[in-house]
Amino acid sequence: MCTTSLDLRLCLLSKFNNGCCANDQQSAAHCSAVQAALLFPTPTQIIDCLIASEVKTDVPPFPPLKHSHFFILPPNPNPIPHLFPIQSLSLTALFLGRMESEIHEDIVIVGAGIAGLSTALGLHRLGIRSLVLESSDGLRITGFALTMWTNAWRALDALGIGDSLRARSLRMQGIEACSRNPSLRSQQQGGDADLKFDMFESRCVKRKDLLENLERELPQGTIRYSSRIISIVESGRLKLLHLADGTDVRAKVLIGCDGVNSVVAKWLGLQNPVNAGRSAIRGFVEYMDGHGFEPKFHAYFGGGVRYGFIPCDQKSIYWFCTFTPSLFTYDENEQDPLKMKQFVMSNIWDAPKHVSDIVERTGLDCISCAPLKFRQPWNILQGNIVKNNVCVAGDALHPMTLDIGQGGCSALEDSIILARCLAEALLRKQTCNDKEKDEDYVRMEKGLEKYSKERRWRSFSLISTAYVVGLIQESDSKVIRFLRKNLLFQFLVGIFERMADFDCGELIVS
Repeated sequence: MCTTSLDLRLCLLSKFNNGCCANDQQSAAHCSAVQAALLFPTPTQIIDCLIASEVKTDVPPFPPLKHSHFFILPPNPNPIPHLFPIQSLSLTALFLGRMESEIHEDIVIVGAGIAGLSTALGLHRLGIRSLVLESSDGLRITGFALTMWTNAWRALDALGIGDSLRARSLRMQGIEACSRNPSLRSQQQGGDADLKFDMFESRCVKRKDLLENLERELPQGTIRYSSRIISIVESGRLKLLHLADGTDVRAKVLIGCDGVNSVVAKWLGLQNPVNAGRSAIRGFVEYMDGHGFEPKFHAYFGGGVRYGFIPCDQKSIYWFCTFTPSLFTYDENEQDPLKMKQFVMSNIWDAPKHVSDIVERTGLDCISCAPLKFRQPWNILQGNIVKNNVCVAGDALHPMTLDIGQGGCSALEDSIILARCLAEALLRKQTCNDKEKDEDYVRMEKGLEKYSKERRWRSFSLISTAYVVGLIQESDSKVIRFLRKNLLFQFLVGIFERMADFDCGELIVS
């Protein structure tokens, strides 16, 4: 039988009230203590308190279920109702899931997303253990898919998982873009632009595939799920993390990879990301018999909306629609997938039927909407992205709009550089003098400072570029439409290439 701790307390208390037999004073005292502990299970009442009954059988105590919110009752070998075998359950063990002793780790990573798992894997490849704390009870597969450019593939190759992901995705052969304005579209039958690129690698990868590949390469026990952080406090040189389940975690190095609403970023004093005034509806659809589209980025601009789709493989397509809610009286917090779907369909009515069919056949469970947020670039330059032995990476560091497809790519860059900087600090041969002076802490802080110097301006550039590109792509101004058709598109593609032409380096410690 499996039940929650509250239900189990009530169940046990009922059994004691109905039929707990104590044949001696010690057992009676134990029963009384148990009843009090079940009603008010404070640590002082629980310690070393055993459930006692007249049954004398050798049944081991419950094992502590340290990482679970549930407790399992073992079978009772004696069918007498309302009685439990003596010493079959220690209340200390019963509530140990809520009273877990402190965890001590050199490196703790908050968040099991792309940045968190890739940082943990980068450290693992260099022989360094880390613990990843994830608030949810499993991998969070949100967003469906993401574009991975050359810079991301360099990072994935450094982690050793690039080829396995290539086998499950299509390499993009170019960009096919078209204005939604009929008069402009008629001037070029093939659309506004059809650009091929052979000099760099770009693919659309399912987020599920990426996260599962990262998780699979990590040692068992690296990720601790259901571990939501309540607070972060100083404890000498260490950082003490209080978790929602009552566990305390002490860390020599704390890395925040906990997304846009990062707890660690707030602790560092970074300003909250701001709303870009635009939203994105995303969808994912599978064709059992194949979709037949070329492996290209297909994009439609104008009318205050940017719609596009990218084949992930021969049978699946990821699509998106970015727009400004205030121009359409659309509630940016709308979470009804049917309304999302209807909104997109109403704004791509002039697209070719085989294009609108992609949205039409998308299941409601494969559509989501979220406002686009970004960290103000000057906050990256002026704020603390590293403070002593604490830092942030991924969306916790540089949340950006999706307009240049670099969110996940830059998170992978972060992970390689961060793992290398920490490894260079931690793996340097330690002398006796170092130990006496706590030099290892100083070296870790210097490693994080090096990471900060390498990522600050890169993050600033990515956020700024994504924001400006988004404004250009969605604007319905006649001037911008003209420039976008005749000049800016080539310029924008050049920006994509420059942002993607970044080499994070190898996982090698010099």
